[in-house]
Amino acid sequence: MASYTPASTQEESNGGPPSVKSEGSEESMKLKKEISLLNGVCLIVGNMIGSGIFVSPKGVLIHSASYGLSLVVWTIGGIFSVFGALCYAELGTTITKSGASYAYILEAFGGFMAFIRLWTSLLIIEPTSQAVIAITFSNYMVQPIFPTCIAPYLANRLLAAACICLLTFVNCAYVKWGTRVQDFFTYAKVIALIAVIITGLVKIGQGHTQNFDGLFDGSSQDPGDIALALYSALFSYSGWDTLNFVTEEIQNPERNLPLAIAISMPIVTVIYILTNVAYYTVLPMNAILDSDAVAVTFADQVFGVLNWTIPLAVALSCFGGLNASILASSRLFFVGSREGHLPDYLCMIHVYRYTPVPALLFNGIMALIYLCVEDVFRLINYYSFSYWFFVGLSILGQLYLRWKQPDRNRPLKLSLFYPIVFCFLTIFLVVVPLYSDTINSLIGIGIALSGVPVYFLCCYTPAHKRPMWLRNFIGKCGILIQKVCYSVLTEMDKAE
Repeated sequence: MASYTPASTQEESNGGPPSVKSEGSEESMKLKKEISLLNGVCLIVGNMIGSGIFVSPKGVLIHSASYGLSLVVWTIGGIFSVFGALCYAELGTTITKSGASYAYILEAFGGFMAFIRLWTSLLIIEPTSQAVIAITFSNYMVQPIFPTCIAPYLANRLLAAACICLLTFVNCAYVKWGTRVQDFFTYAKVIALIAVIITGLVKIGQGHTQNFDGLFDGSSQDPGDIALALYSALFSYSGWDTLNFVTEEIQNPERNLPLAIAISMPIVTVIYILTNVAYYTVLPMNAILDSDAVAVTFADQVFGVLNWTIPLAVALSCFGGLNASILASSRLFFVGSREGHLPDYLCMIHVYRYTPVPALLFNGIMALIYLCVEDVFRLINYYSFSYWFFVGLSILGQLYLRWKQPDRNRPLKLSLFYPIVFCFLTIFLVVVPLYSDTINSLIGIGIALSGVPVYFLCCYTPAHKRPMWLRNFIGKCGILIQKVCYSVLTEMDKAE
């Protein structure tokens, strides 16, 4: 976890050969800008629309207790998410580094808080969420093979591991391969949801509106329940920061980053609301609350012999969501390495393919490790507190930079109303898990704090004061990884 040094200097200091460097300009040793506006929209939409809207959109309904109030909560959640996404659009065009909240916290509050953000992502957030998505994908893929029993545990995990390995390979090969996969699977899941929406609207047109009689009857009056319903909705909308993880690879980011966010957020909000309207039109409330996979129950009611399309759509949705997560999180580790918070070899890129192969492999290995945890779904409960805390901290950093650097160039400059409102919202999002899931939230805090000694031992302590065996080990690993992955360290952007 040394500070950044050019590839050739690093290798010569370890007694290795000089770095292999392609002939050409300095630009050749940086990540290429290959993500277009359409790719950006697909990345955001594909990561936001995961398996949740197909499988378990009942989190909002169970706390709101009525169809009417739940639709209001979904709408409010969409509006608040738009606020957060707009704040990130300003941050992304002002601080043009990949890494999303890590880069913004680093810029505003320095290395310590940024490292804790990176540590929680490395240790729990990214590998756990990717393992869970892969297992959900596997569950729906093997379900037709074992229609009358539970699929073997080993078969399920092996298929999940194969999914992670395949997508890691695709993203290692070329950035364009990863974005094309993302585009295709985003189209597939959106088409599936449009089919659900159209079916619901047709049913409404045919007069099937009995489920909407007394739309707000029985609505929860308890502020705590309404808060939990809103929390569930906001968690379903998470993923709007996906494109900020790859800012350095976006073509014309000053234009395309905010435009992709502006296009994606209304699309997802409208799809979420109309999909729930379709569910509510066909299914009574008790059927939704009792179902483990609402979209599958919906398909059994209305799609007849084509009901197999929804489990397939869930699998495709998981596959696309996992691809977006791998693409984004590998860039987080890449930037963390470049800033000196992770070993230097994680910020290497392939000499010819210009993809961060070591970071992608590291991300894939971490996800595979978490696949070995039998109760991996429980681990995902640990990071709600940390996730929203660091999102809120990055928005607070936006306000701090407005005060500290008022004359800084900002291609997009929002009214302060948006970050202030969202900061208050994130206070709510941090407090709710402490109230509703205290033990898991405290465990999440403990995981974050476990990074404190790591930071002081491995980042704050100067390299020459670290044990010689550790320095030799890191140096030899760097040379080995550089040769195996055929990669070199990227050039720092001096403009930044």
